[in-house]
Amino acid sequence: MIEKITRVPLRQIWKHEAKEFTTWLQNNTDVLIDVVGFTLVNVEREKSTGNFNVDLYAEDSSGNTVIIENQLEKSDHKHLGQLITYLTAFEAKKAIWIVSEPKQEHINAVSWLNESTNCEFYLLKVEVIKIGKSNPAPLLTLIVEPSEEIREVSSIKQEKTERHKLRYLFWKKLIEKSKNKHSLFNAISPSEYNWIGAGSGLRGVHYNYWITKDGLRISIYIDRGKDSEKENLKIFKTLYAKKRTIEKVFGDKLDWDEKENDRACTIRKEFHTAGWNSDESKWGKAQDEAIEAMVRLEKATKKIINDIKI
Repeated sequence: MIEKITRVPLRQIWKHEAKEFTTWLQNNTDVLIDVVGFTLVNVEREKSTGNFNVDLYAEDSSGNTVIIENQLEKSDHKHLGQLITYLTAFEAKKAIWIVSEPKQEHINAVSWLNESTNCEFYLLKVEVIKIGKSNPAPLLTLIVEPSEEIREVSSIKQEKTERHKLRYLFWKKLIEKSKNKHSLFNAISPSEYNWIGAGSGLRGVHYNYWITKDGLRISIYIDRGKDSEKENLKIFKTLYAKKRTIEKVFGDKLDWDEKENDRACTIRKEFHTAGWNSDESKWGKAQDEAIEAMVRLEKATKKIINDIKI
């Protein structure tokens, strides 16, 4: 005979969350271990650090701190905030949040935390069930966990964030140095992107710095917008007609790219001294090299660009 499952109100089993449910969980961590899939040892209740008291404090098999926050109610912002506060206060690596009913916004938030941090977050739903006339039994359901896919996304996001920080710092230092050489980039702010640009005085024509992991380049970038191919090409050819003079003043050869299959045209010079991923001790030399070249490029082309009528 197959019995029916019935659900028992949580408060009928554990009237007090801290005194009863948390105490029961401390004494029955095997139930929790079966769900989260890792060992919990040295479990302590109401562990304190300063003004904070976490429901349960434990360690995994590697000795990393695990905090557990219990809530015999629907998930709410307050407890999510507490979870994050406890995590940082105890310098924990894993956090488990047990609730009676996880709201979708909190499911999304915990998933985001797994994708965006180095910590592991677990969201569990707690229920009490009876099968037929059996005694009540706990049922813990894993709602969110740090899967391998999420860890991969997290790694990519963190790499991207680090890349943005390094590029911002590189541009900040370059712009500060540039102000001592010429005024072209005086009004430009650092960026997290792979380029910064300054106007030439002619619409759609910019002097740009571009950075890669291991290199840097300067360029004149010509793009006057949608359906501007003919205008872009006209500006490029006006400059190209004076190629010999421009390169003589610049003091070196330049790469002239008409980009027949693209809208924009460029005139550029590549450098391979250092990029955003290079040792920061090499940044200074790369920045000096690019700034000096940009000064020469502006000198060689500024008047010609200003004389273009289009």
